[in-house]
Amino acid sequence: MTAADETFLAEAAALLGPRGLTRDADLVTPWLTDWRGRYTGAALALASPASTEEVSGLVKLCARHQVPIVPQGGNSGMSGGATPDDSGRAILLSLRRMTEIGAVDVGARQVTCQAGVVLQNLHAAAEAEGLRFPLTLGGKGSATVGGLISTNAGGTQVLRHGVMRALVLGIEAVLPDGSVYSALTPLKKDNRGFDLKQLFIGAEGTLGIVTGATLKLVPALADRVVAWVGLPSIHAARELLVYCEQAAGSLLEGFEVMPRACLEAVLDYLPDARNPLSEPHAWHALIELAADAEAVGTLRDRAEALLAEAFERGLAEDAVLSANDTQAEAFWMLRDSASPAERAKGPAMQHDVSVPVAAMADFVATAAPTIEAEFPGTQALGFGHLGDGNIHFHVLAPPGVVHGEWAEGQGKAISARVHDLVTAAQGSISAEHGIGQMKRDELARLGDPVALALLRQVKLALDPQGLMNPGKLLAQGQSNP
Repeated sequence: MTAADETFLAEAAALLGPRGLTRDADLVTPWLTDWRGRYTGAALALASPASTEEVSGLVKLCARHQVPIVPQGGNSGMSGGATPDDSGRAILLSLRRMTEIGAVDVGARQVTCQAGVVLQNLHAAAEAEGLRFPLTLGGKGSATVGGLISTNAGGTQVLRHGVMRALVLGIEAVLPDGSVYSALTPLKKDNRGFDLKQLFIGAEGTLGIVTGATLKLVPALADRVVAWVGLPSIHAARELLVYCEQAAGSLLEGFEVMPRACLEAVLDYLPDARNPLSEPHAWHALIELAADAEAVGTLRDRAEALLAEAFERGLAEDAVLSANDTQAEAFWMLRDSASPAERAKGPAMQHDVSVPVAAMADFVATAAPTIEAEFPGTQALGFGHLGDGNIHFHVLAPPGVVHGEWAEGQGKAISARVHDLVTAAQGSISAEHGIGQMKRDELARLGDPVALALLRQVKLALDPQGLMNPGKLLAQGQSNP
């Protein structure tokens, strides 16, 4: 460590205090590896400011000493976007001490909170006031508001409520020079130029550090019914989705699909779980209908009628409705466990991609056999959010491979091929997990040159020193001259 580094760390310690800065390896090391275990880096220290003012002060200090900053929320990202490189030059900036949730504004159906608030805690705060924050995902116990905003997270309720971008009403962020952009008060109409808050949503900390947000809330659910449906094909699932959208309208909260092999992996992974249906099916759909107090009286009747008509139309082979909320949660547990269940089976290349909703069935039906034919011994599985075209396309390695060697060799070739197929289908190589460092070079290879040029220009304008989460989103050498 250089004398300049020691000087910087001494000033940072004086600014943040003993709780706000640590170099203790036992405390820092767990945060230097991403959730998937694919990336491990090094850092000068772990900074944990407790307020926007402290974040601002630290960023100014970093700018003066030219110290790179890697912001981190719950470290539950899937693309290595919150992991520093191995140079050890960066400081890891944790927002996990910034956990204040303001008073829920019941009338306006909104809440303002700090970036370190864990999603599950936000859910609880809203529910205590008879409202809900309509975004959830498997990592709700660790994912933070700041991370969800910075990756424009999606989850299982996008079909009805949209991605994070649709739920952020106002934002507060510290810019690369340490100044604070504060726009937490939402306005229905505001025509004063660009909607600047949108710059930080999905930017993965490369333009600034999100420190707070005002978020949209919706009425709490008075009741819900979850159906587990057996299907003959992914195309039948698509037809069933179209019918559900027509028949259920705004009651349709979620529509998820899983192939048979994916469900079998989950049942092996969860020893107490069981298949909701008695017979095997090629595909399964999880459908949630949800009602507020005004529609609760007819919800189950609507669900039963919907399934009856689906059988009449030949869209379903078998189905079961949840009898209570416990059973509904059990159905969702099967879906939410798909990714960890596949990971437990062994090495896999996991792709978070999207294609136009109308093209998703065709894509899944053709891409999986294409990959399996071109890379013998692999198994390709597509599952996820059929209603918004977001496919989690996992390719499991052949038996007996060495994880790291396979991922760096054939695994990279597989991912490139999957991304080529997605691009040919007019899709996106990142639907809800961000680009991070995992897809950085692929974005450079496949991204629209005009769009990439705009990204670089915005990055250069806001972060001319290139200190904000370097090496993420834009390939090295592209974010700064």
